[in-house]
Amino acid sequence: MEAQENKTTRKSCTPIKVYCLPEERAVIEENARRAGLSASTYLREVGQGYQIQGVTDAEQVRELVRVNGDLGRLGGLLKLWLMNDAKVAAFGPNTILALLQRIETNQERMSHLMEFILRPRAES
Repeated sequence: MEAQENKTTRKSCTPIKVYCLPEERAVIEENARRAGLSASTYLREVGQGYQIQGVTDAEQVRELVRVNGDLGRLGGLLKLWLMNDAKVAAFGPNTILALLQRIETNQERMSHLMEFILRPRAES
């Protein structure tokens, strides 16, 4: 058996204490939460000069995936109609125009969601 080397870990080192007011602590914890980090990791990375990159809200990403799926299904229906498929022969021009309107509406929703996700958060 090889002798294991003693490796220094963060947990075995002395922590740095930071004294702050409750309002300051709340701001630090909120910034850490927005970045998807613990307060400790957030402070360590900021203290070392790293630029913090926020994580995208998972709920918003799920909504984008759902809207994208809707667009795919609507596009598939439109493709069937354009190919004069017998399955969609009963649908008239009004149905197709409504389908195109739904596609456009979903594209606008997706655009708004992406803008909301990517827009920098307002400073408090």
